[in-house]
Amino acid sequence: MQAVRQCSTCAVRTMGQRLGSQRDVPSRRGAACSRLLSSSHSGVLLSTRMTANRRLAQGKECAHTSAAPLSLSHLCSTPSIQQTEHLSHDALIRRATLLLTDGTGTLLSQSTYALVDALEAYTKAVHTRIALQRRYMTSLGKLTSAEEDSLQQAIFEQKAEVNEHLDECKRFETTWIKAVNLCKIAAEVAYASGSEQASVTLTANIQLMQSHADQAQQAAAAVDKKLAETKVDEIQRMAEYVASLEEADELEIQDAYLRED
Repeated sequence: MQAVRQCSTCAVRTMGQRLGSQRDVPSRRGAACSRLLSSSHSGVLLSTRMTANRRLAQGKECAHTSAAPLSLSHLCSTPSIQQTEHLSHDALIRRATLLLTDGTGTLLSQSTYALVDALEAYTKAVHTRIALQRRYMTSLGKLTSAEEDSLQQAIFEQKAEVNEHLDECKRFETTWIKAVNLCKIAAEVAYASGSEQASVTLTANIQLMQSHADQAQQAAAAVDKKLAETKVDEIQRMAEYVASLEEADELEIQDAYLRED
């Protein structure tokens, strides 16, 4: 009997434990669900916060991108201003003289090239004019009226072209002379401000450009001399030609007079 009671008691306890464990299962499941919901809720909140943070960061990035040029210029200009504020007056003057020597040197180079090109074009045009005039002189009395008129028209047009090139040469020469004078002043200023190297470089550039211009001017002067000689020859040739015509006319008159006799 006692054993039966113990078995009954054990069975009751076992049933109680099973019931207790079955009762604990929903509670554990509830606790787990609560934790899951809590973690899910926390995850949702965390995801929402991360999304909001990303959007906020993107907004800040866009704002920063749109304001980048202004910020960049401000960042670039600020050190320059601060650096300039720390420079002495002598340093600022030397910087200005470097800009001056560079600018005047460029002006001199460009005006020299323009003058040289104009002088070369003028020299070529004068050579063509001389050739046409010599051809005309050697052809006096040998050409037809149409050929002589055509040659004279070509000479007239060539004279006009020579005058155009001459005007261009004078215009560029005026600019070139002023550029040379400016460069000389800039070289003196650079030397006085302590920029000796810039002064020396500019002075060498002046000498080089003057050499190029002198060569072109000498070639133009030589062709002008030839043109003057050609004009003298033309005058003499025309005088001889007219004299020969007059002589021919006189001989013709004398022949006619003798025939009448």
